[in-house]
Amino acid sequence: MQQKRRRIMVIDDNKDAAESMSMLFELWGHEVKCAYDGRTALEAAAQYCPDAVFLDIGLPGMDGYEIAERLREQPQSAQTVLVAITGYGQDEDRRRSREAGIDHHLVKPVAPETLQKLLESLQRR
Repeated sequence: MQQKRRRIMVIDDNKDAAESMSMLFELWGHEVKCAYDGRTALEAAAQYCPDAVFLDIGLPGMDGYEIAERLREQPQSAQTVLVAITGYGQDEDRRRSREAGIDHHLVKPVAPETLQKLLESLQRR
């Protein structure tokens, strides 16, 4: 099954989790960039212009909601598909994700098949 090659960014302060997810995306033929904190993520996204961003919500300092809001403010990432991959799964967490401009809210652990189906469904905006 051949997917369109995507530019993906993974944002997670857990480096092992970020790198594992990145390796999975690369195995599927995508180009991936990782960031481990909000400031670095925003700077990298402005240069990298990802098609999709997979971000953790529970980050120290700038959380995933704030990162999403700031990405939506940047012309380069205003239409990027944002996917929360988080341990936060309550209704309030999902509401906050929507308000921050996050397109999909997935609760950890996320099966690789779920990620693959999500990537297959993406339409370049």
